[in-house]
Amino acid sequence: MTLHQPDGAQLPIYDAAMQYKAEGVPLVVFAGKEYGTGSSRDWAAKGTKLLGIRAVIAQSFERIHRSNLVGMGIVPLVFEEGTSWQTLGLKGDELITLRGLEGDLKPRQKMTLNIAYADGRVTQVELICRIDTLDELDYFRSGGILPYVLRHLAA
Repeated sequence: MTLHQPDGAQLPIYDAAMQYKAEGVPLVVFAGKEYGTGSSRDWAAKGTKLLGIRAVIAQSFERIHRSNLVGMGIVPLVFEEGTSWQTLGLKGDELITLRGLEGDLKPRQKMTLNIAYADGRVTQVELICRIDTLDELDYFRSGGILPYVLRHLAA
């Protein structure tokens, strides 16, 4: 179960994700260390994509799962050392804006996350994009490996 924002309605995660999708709200997952451990099968990243999640911000990633997220067109980002969703006091009612995905994105580029808290406070946090190679960057820009391959076959 989760809370839909901003109305606070309690819904099953899938129902909330579909409601956000209908509202045009892209979703972000905040996670701890070794996100994806035990979930390196490609279906774990596919499920994430089907829920409408566009980015995962974690302290660190399991190696294969990070790659699978990129392969699904989901951007993996890591906090700088000493920062986490806990140290930021995130509760789930914040409005976040990620800066740096548009334009001339480069592998392992630093990005800025703007966080607007419900009480009116605003803060910025530096993140590191874990799209690690130029090939991964091509996959991400295409929306994932499958759209990338289909685009190249059609060309």
